[in-house]
Amino acid sequence: MMKQKRNKKNILEKLKKDIVIGAEGYLYELEKRGYMKAGPYVPEVVLDFPDALKELHREFQRAGSEVVEAFTYYANRNKLADVGRENDLEKLNRQAVRLANEVAKEDDALVAGNICNTWMYDPSDKVKSSKIVRKMYEEQLKWAVEEGVDFIISETNDYVGEALIGLEVIKSFGLPAIVNFATVQKDKTRDGYDYVAACRILEANGADVVGLNCSRGPTTMLPWLKKIRQEVNCYVAALPVPFRTNRKHATFQSFKRNGKRLTYLELEPFLCTRFEMADFAREAKKIGINYIGVCCGGMPYHVRSMAEALGRTTPASKYSPAMDLHPMIGTKANAKDKKKFIGDWKD
Repeated sequence: MMKQKRNKKNILEKLKKDIVIGAEGYLYELEKRGYMKAGPYVPEVVLDFPDALKELHREFQRAGSEVVEAFTYYANRNKLADVGRENDLEKLNRQAVRLANEVAKEDDALVAGNICNTWMYDPSDKVKSSKIVRKMYEEQLKWAVEEGVDFIISETNDYVGEALIGLEVIKSFGLPAIVNFATVQKDKTRDGYDYVAACRILEANGADVVGLNCSRGPTTMLPWLKKIRQEVNCYVAALPVPFRTNRKHATFQSFKRNGKRLTYLELEPFLCTRFEMADFAREAKKIGINYIGVCCGGMPYHVRSMAEALGRTTPASKYSPAMDLHPMIGTKANAKDKKKFIGDWKD
């Protein structure tokens, strides 16, 4: 049975008032912590280690995320079959939303359902592949809506065609839709649309928020965000990966060493600092981005720095660095009257 309408501000009301911060990065961070397998990146953690997932949800929320996103990325029929868990499909999707709701209630955060690229869409066999994709989205979102979500994020879209299917399914449930494109290709989606044009198409078809996630780091995502912001009237989202992509290596998938492409397991040397991600948040605000976050590789300290750069004080801000109190390099620590302290000491 479908849950009752949720009695809280929805995502669109929040976006009217201010920037919304939405943190992601579950795949990589949970793999680093030993709860997921790199390669398939299927979110088995939802069933196998629910407390670990809840803890990461909680850490992102404490760091400033106003959205708890149900971890159903790659939780579709095709991907679960890769690891022999297709029979856990419904159980995993429902559990992911329940866990997100549990944590969201601790700080009255919004809960987002999630769908993503399926790897099943084929423009050369559009009719058949579209039916498959639509069915996958419909079953995932049916369970998400029944368990209770405030809006849906459709992300890492490589094809306009697949993104439109996801948008249609989201709208069939009457929920606000954020639709983000991956930008793995140089300047176009895999079905040949300029990224700006792709966002315009999704806006024209009813997307409430359009934008980019994953693939590009702050430096190489910002130029596209500026163009998108100038060309669409709806809200715009930006969730880069926290890696130092550049003109030569525009995406984190293109990093090489000695001519060899690096895997996702070798990217730590390219990781952005908290300060670089804070700079991105400030620049994104300046150009009018409405929904700001971080994607694969993002960690709670990145989110906290981004939130503070946007003028927020988060629960985790209580423990933000105070390097002026460092015993060796802190100015306040060195200025203390240590002799008085020593002189007052009693055996």
